[in-house]
Amino acid sequence: MKKLLVIACLLMGGIGAAQAQQTSPVWPGCEDSEDVSACFNKKLSQHVREHYEYPQNDAGEYVRGKVTVSFTVDEEGKVVINSVEGPEPQVNEAAREMLDKIPDMEPGTLEGEPDDRKFTIPFNF
Repeated sequence: MKKLLVIACLLMGGIGAAQAQQTSPVWPGCEDSEDVSACFNKKLSQHVREHYEYPQNDAGEYVRGKVTVSFTVDEEGKVVINSVEGPEPQVNEAAREMLDKIPDMEPGTLEGEPDDRKFTIPFNF
């Protein structure tokens, strides 16, 4: 029983140490936040609300649709768009334009060194 307890303690300690060595990218304005990941998500949502422009069709109606975006915050803190996929080309393009406006940020780190972080997020516009 003692061996099992020791193994469990070592395993939990190893998991905690591994998590402590990786950090998320820091969105501008989140530098002093207690939860950088939550602040990142909040700032991303705010960015989408402020920068997504609904496209219109020839009849002047707003085009809506679902897209899945994939982007990377690279080692320099720049956002690199990997893909924007959805059934409505106009919505895809509007989403791409919105992603292009994401500001540069402090990159995530792994063991103290800058590291890429990939995000894949579905949006309903």
